[in-house]
Amino acid sequence: MSDLSNHTPMMQQYWRLKQQHPEQLMFYRMGDFYEIFYEDAKKAAKLLDITLTARGQSAGQSIPMCGIPFHSVETYLAKLVKLGESVVICEQIGDPATSKGPVERQVVRIITPGTISDEALLDERRDNLLAALLGDERLFGLAVLDITSGHFAVQEIKGWESLLAELERINPVELLIPDDWPQGLPAEKRRGSRRRAPWDFDRDTARKSLCQQFGTQDLKGFGCEQLTLAIGAAGCLLAYAKETQRTALPHLRSLRHERLDDTVVLDGATRRNLELDVNLAGGRDNTLQSVLDRSQTAMGSRLLSRWLNRPLRDLKVLQARQSSIGCLLDGYRFESLQPQLKHIGDIERILARIGLRNARPRDLARLRDALAALPELQNQMADLQAPHLAQLATIAGTYPELAQLLHKAIIDNPPAVIRDGGVLKAGYDAELDELLALSENAGQFLIDLEAREKARTGLANLKVGYNRVHGYYIELPTKQAESAPADYIRRQTLKGAERFITPELKAFEDKALSAKTRALAREKMLYEALLETLIGHLAPLQDTAAALAELDVLSNLAERALNLDLNCPAFVDTPCIHIDQGRHPVVEQVLTTPFVANDLALDNDTRMLVITGPNMGGKSTYMRQTALIVLLAHIGSYVPAAACELSRVDRIFTRIGSSDDLAGGRSTFMVEMSETANILHNASEHSLVLMDEVGRGTSTFDGLSLAWAAAERLAQLRAFTLFATHYFELTVLPDSEPVVANVHLNATEHNDRIVFLHHVLPGPASQSYGLAVAQLAGVPGGVITRAREHLARLETSSLPREAPKQAAGKAPIPHQSDLFASLPHPVIDELSHLDIDSLSPRQAIEMLYQWKAKI
Repeated sequence: MSDLSNHTPMMQQYWRLKQQHPEQLMFYRMGDFYEIFYEDAKKAAKLLDITLTARGQSAGQSIPMCGIPFHSVETYLAKLVKLGESVVICEQIGDPATSKGPVERQVVRIITPGTISDEALLDERRDNLLAALLGDERLFGLAVLDITSGHFAVQEIKGWESLLAELERINPVELLIPDDWPQGLPAEKRRGSRRRAPWDFDRDTARKSLCQQFGTQDLKGFGCEQLTLAIGAAGCLLAYAKETQRTALPHLRSLRHERLDDTVVLDGATRRNLELDVNLAGGRDNTLQSVLDRSQTAMGSRLLSRWLNRPLRDLKVLQARQSSIGCLLDGYRFESLQPQLKHIGDIERILARIGLRNARPRDLARLRDALAALPELQNQMADLQAPHLAQLATIAGTYPELAQLLHKAIIDNPPAVIRDGGVLKAGYDAELDELLALSENAGQFLIDLEAREKARTGLANLKVGYNRVHGYYIELPTKQAESAPADYIRRQTLKGAERFITPELKAFEDKALSAKTRALAREKMLYEALLETLIGHLAPLQDTAAALAELDVLSNLAERALNLDLNCPAFVDTPCIHIDQGRHPVVEQVLTTPFVANDLALDNDTRMLVITGPNMGGKSTYMRQTALIVLLAHIGSYVPAAACELSRVDRIFTRIGSSDDLAGGRSTFMVEMSETANILHNASEHSLVLMDEVGRGTSTFDGLSLAWAAAERLAQLRAFTLFATHYFELTVLPDSEPVVANVHLNATEHNDRIVFLHHVLPGPASQSYGLAVAQLAGVPGGVITRAREHLARLETSSLPREAPKQAAGKAPIPHQSDLFASLPHPVIDELSHLDIDSLSPRQAIEMLYQWKAKI
């Protein structure tokens, strides 16, 4: 067992490096293994489920240790990164043959969840984002970096509400915050939040390092000059990226200034409820993205996800996308384009790895194939009339010289890594070819040499050989050694034989023995030079990747429009949302029966629909499909409706269903009320609001009162609102609020069984069907029968179905204490107080009509 005590030079070297990275796991290269020591070893063994061993002594105790073979390190790294851990990689950079003490080691890379770029560690269909945050609730500066593509964006945001909604959209795997922030702020509750020294966020340093990175005098060209907080956050991200990558970052070329005002704002609850790219169970099935995404490239999938999570209000952009989709549908042009796009692959991330100088041989092979496919793609795009598509084609361009260079350089199917060579083609470099020929053809050279020397000397017993100690030699029996030519130099005397070397053989030996080593060194040097050449073309190549990703998304949306029967929505200036035969794009894919399409009409005169009808009758589906149609229109896509006309919205809110936030100490009702409060504070007349069953988490009258007051406030705000409720009392709202209308989803009973028709019709529902639904769910028959008895008693003794009107036009809200009081029927109540003798015949007739209506 080798001595690994703290005092050996090896462990002194280990501790010197470990002290610089106390928080992270350190992988310390020793020969063919990465060794992990002390507390790191205990933690890694547990997380990776590998054996913990001990080695050497430190203060009388054995040192905990575990190891990982270096050639399979990626599997282990992927696992650690998924668990949110960061790993410091220490490599041997010295030469073991020439080192006197321990081989010199250096930290070559720090792998953190937000700064990984290796293909094996990434999810190809998801962005992997790193964010930094500065400021306070008056104003936050937020910066976001995707090191795997070079996207770098900044924005400034007012208030926690908007900030948390934006963090929900970005969903960064790491979030850097200043160390001088108070503990326990909402942002720190997110997974992957890490504190950094306050000076990492220094704005002057940040501005200088960003200008240096982009090669500019200032940041005016990016429209970010005024964003001091966001620039401080961006500086922190840039420093963190450099610290972890230990290399230049040429693929970070610009900053994008994002503004919340340019987008349709979706808060966290809305994002979850609409199941854009994650379903309520946390999976990816039956989400909007799963139905919409048939992109040919992974970069296209990621861009589509970005669009879905950040709908836009810029009419020019939306109409350019619509006309592009129309053009691709015309003559089914997308069909010839999509197979070409498949050849392109994920060049966005390949280019980032080239920029980080850690691109693998297969990355270069895929880039070669992509560049080779560009000319044919350009042919397919030659006759596309839409201006936006023509612009994308121009940006995509072609790269004949680079395509030729890569074709000449990289073998057809290169190995996964450059480590053992065998990546570059024969004919690419004459010196490399010669070195490879030497090491590969040594055997043949020796056979040829032996034949030549036998002929030259006439000595039949001459042999050419090799041994590891003395190298190459010519051997002659002792008797014939006297006849050796003058240029033979004696190398070794054996019993019965002499060994010689010649100048020719010595020159060959020098070449052959070092040829393999030199060939590998030469190949690695040429490979690095190839990366440098590509880095020189990085800017246009990255623009090409972005254009091709967008082309992929637009072709995909054209294909989906055709196959899912989507139509182009029209944006108008007059405030409205008119949907003709709208459908829910996800639900209709899951159903085995035909989907029942429905209309929707909201405009200046009708701002709110109160939706009643049975459970399972389709209220939630109707509401969600409206939100999804509006959202799809705001990414420039076609929508699942026969026709759609709408004005631009500023936000989409949904308050649908809920669950306890036990970790945050909030009940279902508390969560529901927080979401409702957020809507009532932030909705405007340009917002779309979906409210489903507000007030269900508390007692009947509390809930009814809250739902009533919330509906009134939304009507006064004039937000476009769909308000689904079981509180039938709310159907009198149109009497007091002219912008409110009633609609209901119909159902019918057949042989005491409920049949849902899923049609939306004007007016309130006639009954609730709650017991019928319970029966469908399998509640025992005896319980259903008893419930019918209770219902009959309650209906005759409790509240009227229609609340009587007050003078002010508002319906009375009953007190909770009345809930179980056996209320007399209001008609009986009135009769008992009525002075019949004073009534005129006409008044008596009118009273009879009123009572009949009430009963």
